[in-house]
Amino acid sequence: MPKLLKTITIKAPVERVFTFVDEPTNLPKIWPSLFEVKDVEKLPDGGYRYAWLYNMAGAHFRGTTEILERILGKRIAEKAMGDMKGTYVWEFHGENGTTKVDFQAEYEVPTRFATKEDEAFLIRRNEFEVDTLLANLKAKLEV
Repeated sequence: MPKLLKTITIKAPVERVFTFVDEPTNLPKIWPSLFEVKDVEKLPDGGYRYAWLYNMAGAHFRGTTEILERILGKRIAEKAMGDMKGTYVWEFHGENGTTKVDFQAEYEVPTRFATKEDEAFLIRRNEFEVDTLLANLKAKLEV
C-alpha cells in the first residue's frame, strides 16, 4: 500500500488554514483532480461525510469520505471508500502567524492500474498531485 508524506509552511494563522481545509466544499478549489464534492453531511462529532468525483490519469472514480478524527485546529483524519480507498491525515502546527501543514496519504492502488508500470506511474502522479494540492493551499491562503 503506497504512502506519502508532504509538508508545507503557509504564512497564515492556523485557524484560517484549518477552517478552510475542514470545509469539504473547499477541497476542489485546491485539489487538482478532485472535481466534485457533494452530499455533504455534518456528523454528530463535528466532522463530515461527503461524496466525491475524482479524475486520476484520465479515469473517473467515485466514492465517499468520512472524517474519522477531528481535533479543532490540529488534525483531520479521513477515510475514503469507493472506487479509491485510503486514509488521509492533515496535521496543522501554528506558530507566530504561520502554519505548518503535514499531509499524509496511505492508499490502495485501484485495480485499473494493475501492471507494475501503471502502479509506478500512479505513485509518481500522486506525489505530484499532493505537491500541487499543498502549493494551491498556500497560494489560496497566504496573507
